[in-house]
Amino acid sequence: MIKWLAALLGVSFFNWPGGILGFIVGSLIDATRSTSGGSFKTVFTQAEKVTPADFELNLLSLSSIVIKADGKVNQTELDYVRRYFVSAYGKERANATFRTFNDIIKNRQISAQRICMYINQHTRYPSRLQILHFLFGIANADGSVSSAEAEEIQKIAGFLRINFRDFESIKAMFFKTGDHAYKILEIEKNASDADVKKAFRTMAKKYHPDKLQHMDDVYKKGAEEKFREVQKAYDQIKKERGIS
Repeated sequence: MIKWLAALLGVSFFNWPGGILGFIVGSLIDATRSTSGGSFKTVFTQAEKVTPADFELNLLSLSSIVIKADGKVNQTELDYVRRYFVSAYGKERANATFRTFNDIIKNRQISAQRICMYINQHTRYPSRLQILHFLFGIANADGSVSSAEAEEIQKIAGFLRINFRDFESIKAMFFKTGDHAYKILEIEKNASDADVKKAFRTMAKKYHPDKLQHMDDVYKKGAEEKFREVQKAYDQIKKERGIS
């Protein structure tokens, strides 16, 4: 057993105090191995493991916050969420998850901050950018994003630790203003042509679908949508400036 080997090594190098310490450390290692079936990795990743159902319910909870942001529950937005979940997880699994959605919609005690803390622990930054894009998609399902919805999504973005420039970039994909193309590329309108080209390369890399290879296909499709918006923004600026 490891505890006896560790004790023996401890005695060899540090006399009896080392032997006692080695025995204690070895005992902990033996206990770890027994609970993990001999795998250290299992023990250290167990606390980080998140089930699909956990993620889906938390995503539904954030969806409900956005849907209720303007004080009403819009059926178009509900249908958008349902279609998204069916595309991501299949009809049977989506329906099973949606059995709790009515309760979530009616629940006024949902804490976006707590949900986002959980998501932050189990997802990478590119995945959280896709969640933000998904929430804007919900708000835009009825044809426009209200100021109340945008404000709620901005709060969620803060809880998800998404930096402000990335938030503005994704928001600009849904708010078509005079400078939205520049906001998508995260640059100022007076940026040089060289800076425009550099920004495009940076944003294309950031929003490349390969960043979400670990996620379901629907999230990859969302990444493709963001990627296309970056390309459209770049094409628009090139046309305005006559950049070849």
